[in-house]
Amino acid sequence: MATSSSQALALQRNSSEQNRFMEKIMAKIFSFYDEQSLIDVTFKVSNPTALVPAHRLILAAASPYFENLFNGNQGTNPVIEINDIDSDIFEHLITFCYTGQALITVNNLAAMLNAAIVLQLDDAISSIVDYLMAHIDEYTLRGAYTLEREMKCEHLKQNIIEYETKNFIEVSRSDEFLNFDVEKLQRILVSDNLNITREEDAFDAIQRWYNYDVPARQEQLSLLIACLRLTQFNVAFLLTHILPLPGCELLAFKALSWIREPTARPMINMRFTKPRVASTTNGGEKTILAVFLDTSELNPKLLQYKKTEDKWQEYASIKIDYEWYRTILKDDNLLFIGGYKSGAPLKVVRSWNIRNKTWQNLPAMIQARWGHCVVKLDNKIYAIGGYDGSNALSSVERYTTSDGWNFVNRLIVGRYDAGAVTLNGKIYIMGGCKSPGPLNELKSVECYNPDSNTWTSCADMTKCHRSPGVTVHKGHIYVLGNGDKCRPVERYDPRQDTWSQICSLEVCDDYIACVSLDNKLRAIGGETNSTKKSCVSVFDEENSCWIQKCSLPRSDVYNCFVVQECLLSSM
Repeated sequence: MATSSSQALALQRNSSEQNRFMEKIMAKIFSFYDEQSLIDVTFKVSNPTALVPAHRLILAAASPYFENLFNGNQGTNPVIEINDIDSDIFEHLITFCYTGQALITVNNLAAMLNAAIVLQLDDAISSIVDYLMAHIDEYTLRGAYTLEREMKCEHLKQNIIEYETKNFIEVSRSDEFLNFDVEKLQRILVSDNLNITREEDAFDAIQRWYNYDVPARQEQLSLLIACLRLTQFNVAFLLTHILPLPGCELLAFKALSWIREPTARPMINMRFTKPRVASTTNGGEKTILAVFLDTSELNPKLLQYKKTEDKWQEYASIKIDYEWYRTILKDDNLLFIGGYKSGAPLKVVRSWNIRNKTWQNLPAMIQARWGHCVVKLDNKIYAIGGYDGSNALSSVERYTTSDGWNFVNRLIVGRYDAGAVTLNGKIYIMGGCKSPGPLNELKSVECYNPDSNTWTSCADMTKCHRSPGVTVHKGHIYVLGNGDKCRPVERYDPRQDTWSQICSLEVCDDYIACVSLDNKLRAIGGETNSTKKSCVSVFDEENSCWIQKCSLPRSDVYNCFVVQECLLSSM
């Protein structure tokens, strides 16, 4: 029998000696298990029927379920039946009791988690949940929510909350977010570690949730607005965005008083007055990184926008010996996908690290293509359509780090030189060409739902657009089209499935990109008709006009991305 004195003696042993002793004991236990030696209990498990031998002492030490089972009326039986767990899953978890490891996959983790909960294997539950969160892109956030509801697993619930806090922007754009209850949203929004760089990001998410069902959520709106760091907004934002909201007048007035009357702050009852921790530690300001091309050479240039100086400067020149690739930003890397070389399309995928400016080869696509679209959704990369030298492609393939490239459902209409964006957890592709020639340009639009793996037709654009500049801004899709003297611009409302024309952009027809930064829609590239200089244009929504800002060293912008300024800090 173990006594307090023997336990104290064990604690006084040299730690390295104790580790060696424990390793020796565990190695012997593993050998007993592998050889089925000294077995004192066998489990008869169903689906399919199997016999699983084990040692009572090991299982009882690993789980209170087994401890209570062996101390109960049936515990002395040499064979014990287990009827509510599949035999493969049960055997994996018995192995975990000996080794602390189990074979967990995306396909079996739901059954594994359910069985671990039944068997009260807390360490196994932690391992399974950790695996799920590490593979959330494959299992999907929706699957995690469903599993948490069904299992009522507190450990999973807490991990999902941490994921929602860390990946709030992505989560807020998902369809699941629209069905969050107000208590769940409050729990997320009050977090000081909410991963946003601007308080406006949280406000935009609340607006999207509220607009989904205004009549039912009108009384709850003020509860969520109260979770914001209202003193981080400027006066104009409070007056135009917060004050008009139903039930939020007092919140707005308190924040306005706090900002305007510093001496009165001790008398103003404000729930939050300091910025979130994440806002001050997650890289701070964002800026633009643009990919410029020169028709006279293959090597693209990367230019970064210096906001404080309102000017552009070269960040890097990339050496590449092919063209007509497509680029996408993934973490700290620019991915160059597909392309064209020596008269043939390419399957190649290469990753260029922005920080250390080094190349890495990634798995090639299944189908060679150029003139295609690439987007990122739920951390998966999609290559859509394109041209193979003879035909417009309708094929679509998706890349994950675990499975590489796999085909998903095809486009309704094959196309190349189109534009594509992601919005509200879906992919939208618009315009392009179905074959060479101006008469074959498209104004059709398709939407991909990854949950159902289906493409559906949306309302057509008002005009055909080939190689347009496209981006998402304030919940709408903006398309900058083609023209000799100006670029027609139109906007898509996904809730109404309607397109409307807005003010045209007075620049000539060069490569152009557009991006949303600091709550402003910006067009990057193109030469002005008056000065023939390359420029950046900012859309003035209040006056429905484009305002020309700083000049660019070049006009042919191939793509641009919003990045953290700290990512480019090596300059």
